[in-house]
Amino acid sequence: MISHNFNGISGIYYRELTVLRKKLLRVVAAAAVPPFLYLMAFGFGVGQNTEVNGASYLQFLIPGLIAMASMNQSYNIATEINISRFYLKIFEEFLLAPNGRWQIMAAEVLYGITRGLIPVAIILLYSLGCQVELHLTLWTILALLLHLCVFALIGFIVALKMKHHRDQASMNAFVITPMMFLSGTFFPVDQMPLVIQWLAALSPLTYSAELLRDGLSNQPLELGSIWALLGLITVLATYGIHSLKRMEP
Repeated sequence: MISHNFNGISGIYYRELTVLRKKLLRVVAAAAVPPFLYLMAFGFGVGQNTEVNGASYLQFLIPGLIAMASMNQSYNIATEINISRFYLKIFEEFLLAPNGRWQIMAAEVLYGITRGLIPVAIILLYSLGCQVELHLTLWTILALLLHLCVFALIGFIVALKMKHHRDQASMNAFVITPMMFLSGTFFPVDQMPLVIQWLAALSPLTYSAELLRDGLSNQPLELGSIWALLGLITVLATYGIHSLKRMEP
């Protein structure tokens, strides 16, 4: 039984990795260029010679870039799932195969986590060039995996709820882009207007960026943020399985 469950997950995951391998250079380039531009504009432009809470602005910015860029890559499985649903009809084959619905979700989320690790590795290399010391501990890796799991689940659910591939752009404009700039990735949330602080408190990226920043700075992780992400993962996973069960192949 355990072997059957693993085969169901690994088959879908292997298919996604095969597709990723064919376009890996494009994915890496897309993951590398935006953080580099933000690093140049904010880190060496606006934030040069600036300190945040007693540390250099680069020390503050780079964990935020890791959170933001990995969020984008994990969430972007929504676009690929939509293409599989509306054009290639491959997702229908997943539904028709003798797999549990949870296996489909687990495989796609695992793929989203894998994609999210690509910009993490790239930005860690950038940090070496910037001579910014980061601490990649087991707790930091745990925070990173929780962060990637949340946004892979969000991307998965969004893909299931889209009625047309064009709707994806609207979701990005009204949800993902505001989270990128209002969740403490570039500037401390407590220095923003009160209304923005309230909105930031609703964003999961706020909590994961805080966890990654604390972990990479070798500071104790905020347990409240960990529980918030774990609770959100539970809710999203439950809703994702429920949405899958209502889909007809």
